[in-house]
Amino acid sequence: MSYAGDLSPQQAWDILAEDPNAVLVDVRTRAEWSYVGVPELSELGKEVVLIEWVSFPDGQRNQHFVEQLRDAGVTDDNQVLFLCRSGQRSVGAAQTATADGVAKAYNISEGFEGATDANGHRGVVGWKAQGLPWRQS
Repeated sequence: MSYAGDLSPQQAWDILAEDPNAVLVDVRTRAEWSYVGVPELSELGKEVVLIEWVSFPDGQRNQHFVEQLRDAGVTDDNQVLFLCRSGQRSVGAAQTATADGVAKAYNISEGFEGATDANGHRGVVGWKAQGLPWRQS
């Protein structure tokens, strides 16, 4: 594995609650943040870092991802938890952060909404389905 590992949304929440230096980075698109919602960390005294992995609507990879991550204050010593819709794009973000020196870069494997079920619907697993705090933007 070319990053620190995969976490469930609950494990990610627990790390964010226990480690004051842990950072949640949501790598979904601006459209997803606006229309689907974002994790809410205010009860932990934290804010989610929002950095697109790919842009909407063209799906082009964000060539400034690492620079934006560093500009957001992420250091090599932080535990950094990457979140996308279903846990796919966030793998790439965790791998890229690891390659840049972040030793504790994790993927939240179920994402914000989880993968689709047999009926093509999301929301059975993931951050929202676990009942973790979130808000509409």
